[in-house]
Amino acid sequence: MLSELRVENLGIIVELQVTLGAGLTVITGETGAGKTLIVDALDLLCGGRADPQLVREGAAEARVEGRFDDGADEIVLARVVPADGRSRGYVNGRLASVAELAECGRRLVDLHGQHAHQSLLAPVEQRALLDHFAGAKAQAALVQLRAARAEARRFAEELAALGGDERSRAREVDLLRYQVAEIDAAGIAGPGEDERLLAEEELLADAEAHREALGAAYRELEGTGEDALGAAVAALSGRAPFEALVARMRVLQAELQEAAHDVRTTEESIVADPQRLQEVQARRALLAELRRKYGLTLEDVVEYAARTRERLEELEQHDALAVRLDAACREAQAEAGRAARALTKARRAAAPRLAGAVTVHLRELALPAATFTIDISSGAIDSGATGPAAIGDDGADDVTFLLAPNPGESARPLAKAASGGELSRAMLALRVVLSEAPPTLVFDEVDAGIGGEAGAAVGRALATLGGHHQVLCVTHLPQVAAFADAHVFVAKDEVKGRTVAAASLLLDDARVNEISRMLAGVGGSAHARRHARELVERSGELRIEARAGNGTQ
Repeated sequence: MLSELRVENLGIIVELQVTLGAGLTVITGETGAGKTLIVDALDLLCGGRADPQLVREGAAEARVEGRFDDGADEIVLARVVPADGRSRGYVNGRLASVAELAECGRRLVDLHGQHAHQSLLAPVEQRALLDHFAGAKAQAALVQLRAARAEARRFAEELAALGGDERSRAREVDLLRYQVAEIDAAGIAGPGEDERLLAEEELLADAEAHREALGAAYRELEGTGEDALGAAVAALSGRAPFEALVARMRVLQAELQEAAHDVRTTEESIVADPQRLQEVQARRALLAELRRKYGLTLEDVVEYAARTRERLEELEQHDALAVRLDAACREAQAEAGRAARALTKARRAAAPRLAGAVTVHLRELALPAATFTIDISSGAIDSGATGPAAIGDDGADDVTFLLAPNPGESARPLAKAASGGELSRAMLALRVVLSEAPPTLVFDEVDAGIGGEAGAAVGRALATLGGHHQVLCVTHLPQVAAFADAHVFVAKDEVKGRTVAAASLLLDDARVNEISRMLAGVGGSAHARRHARELVERSGELRIEARAGNGTQ
């Protein structure tokens, strides 16, 4: 729900702030006062075209902000239109594209009138509304259809992943067999083999020098090292304060002897072996080549071999697996076809009922000869096609809402058949019949060219919608204004030689005075004020009755 709207430097508006509530809010004022600018401001918030001509003369930019209560969340949309340059959009203070604004706007607001932002004109929306009206059968068929198509896509993807044509599969099989054989022939001893080989190569590559170094180390440990420790122990032995030091040195003597033994053993184990050195170097080169081809580490190479074996097995069993996947895919497509036919049947059964209900409301809304129809084109279903190209996730039907507003005229798509006022009334009739809609509905020119009882019917319809949605309506009709839960008055005045528009919320007598002006002209007479008060009271009763009859209060 739109809880607050703020507009700056838009047309004749310098600064305007309106707080809005639930139910039906009407916006009235004399012609040219700036009422429609409020609708223009909402259109900008919802991603509508930003025309620099809307910026107030002399201002650098126009700015519109709207605060929406969306359940537990609060959403703030903003749009800045500079006199020169591109407009900017914001969602909750974050810079957003016009497309993001439009996406948020579609969830929050629907504008009805001479504006591009009208969701009911979109074919996909018309189809979705028909499905909602059709009820459980259509919804069940839609769920079944989408599940079957998802299965068909999965099987098709698995089938495609098996490989291309027979020649390409044969080429891939040969390549994979070669790769597996190459890795298997290497007989990798484990992920640490290359590190062990590196250590062995370093030892063999300088064997003589290593032996000399170890011999020198052994002689030092056996000679000077043992003599020095023995002399130190002898110097301190028998002296009680140094028993702990003597004990430590005796441990060192044992360790020194053990280290000397290890050095000697290692020296004896090193043998210059040019042939083994060549073998180690060749083995390391082989493993490096495998890592270059199949992975950064030997572990990666082993994992690559495992994956390659799985793929090779798939390809070698391709024909049998392909037959199974193809059969499963065809069955899923057939299931999608059956669901699509059930969906088409539900839509065709619901379409005349929806069209009849809308036509009844149109005739109440001063379109006595209007006829509303729904065209369902199901070429794929009628021809028996069930392939993925013939049926989509919404079925195989093109749904179009058609309107013949006047006698003798053929029905045409809703977007092309009606004038602004006729289109708004068609939208209003649809909204009354179909409760599915964004939280906020805005109607502009819905009462164009009507009056009297027809105007009262429009007001009653808007009030009924106000039981389920927040409804904003720009109106010239007192019969419509009298049904409102809240009344916003827009007036223009001259300030320092410039025309300025302002908005205010009318209560009680002020509201009666405005409706009397709408009835009788400027100021209104005492009789007009009595009539206005009676109209407000009677319309308030009718509003309560309409919402009670529609399941809301």
